[in-house]
Amino acid sequence: MQGGVADVWKENVIEKLEAGEIEYKTAKEFLTSLKKEFGKGEEELVKAVELRKLEQGERMMEEFVQEFKRAARGSGYER
Repeated sequence: MQGGVADVWKENVIEKLEAGEIEYKTAKEFLTSLKKEFGKGEEELVKAVELRKLEQGERMMEEFVQEFKRAARGSGYER
């Protein structure tokens, strides 16, 4: 067992499934639950990492600013 958040969530879901407390009728229903639990935080993390890796390089400043704004949307960073 890794001991991370996903492992704790998995153990909780398995216990609830075995106890009959929850039931997923379709894989889509399960995936919706999974995305609800982990999707937002992961998306913000990916965006934050993308921001940290940005380099202007040979691009014009305006191009770089637009790329920065695109990467910043959904990153969780405040202005």
